[in-house]
Amino acid sequence: MYSEKFLKFIEMWQKEYAIDRTMDEKLCVDKDGNPIPWYTYPAIEYLSQFDYSERTVFEFGCGFSSRFWASRARKVVSIEDNPQWYEKWRSQFREENLEVRWRDEGEVYYNAVYEDGEFYDVIAIDGKRRAQCAETAVDRLAPGGIVILDDSDRVNTSREYVRAIDILRAADLLQVDFYGFCPMNNYTKTTSVFLSRSFNFASLYKVQPINGVGNLWSMGRKNRKEFFKKQN
Repeated sequence: MYSEKFLKFIEMWQKEYAIDRTMDEKLCVDKDGNPIPWYTYPAIEYLSQFDYSERTVFEFGCGFSSRFWASRARKVVSIEDNPQWYEKWRSQFREENLEVRWRDEGEVYYNAVYEDGEFYDVIAIDGKRRAQCAETAVDRLAPGGIVILDDSDRVNTSREYVRAIDILRAADLLQVDFYGFCPMNNYTKTTSVFLSRSFNFASLYKVQPINGVGNLWSMGRKNRKEFFKKQN
């Protein structure tokens, strides 16, 4: 019924992205079981290139993304407004550099970024009150930092997202949109990364971009030839 080429495409999604596992088990993980954010896969791959070992991260919205950042950054503060999810994350997450805090979804929520008096290198907006969170985020963003706005495609139907994006653009941040599939979903969405014009994060690798998941040029020359033979 399906061509061999198409079946190989499906196999890559199953083996390399483990997308069937993320849907069936409702977990944001990669093929090795490591936690990943509920961002689009292109955004995850782009963000994964950089060295965050001396960076600080603040998240509006807690989840497996918190563990993803904790495995990379020096310090992560993650805010959760749902008491049940807060208790779950607090009991499950054991990373010493990760602090999960419960804050009600009102003013105390979007002002939580001020609590430690710090400026953050990465601020992720993936929870409630996204327009207000965008406003406080740009005020506490460290020089050269980035703001991540997930589900940004909702700008087409939500005035809140319109306001959030307008605020981030007005702060002279450069918007880069990453379209595509994401863990747990069978449809596409968009994750937007807003870069400071002085963005200066070092890469973990000698070259950038690195080969993404399923990339042909990650193969050796011999394996590439074999791959091409099978396609023809």
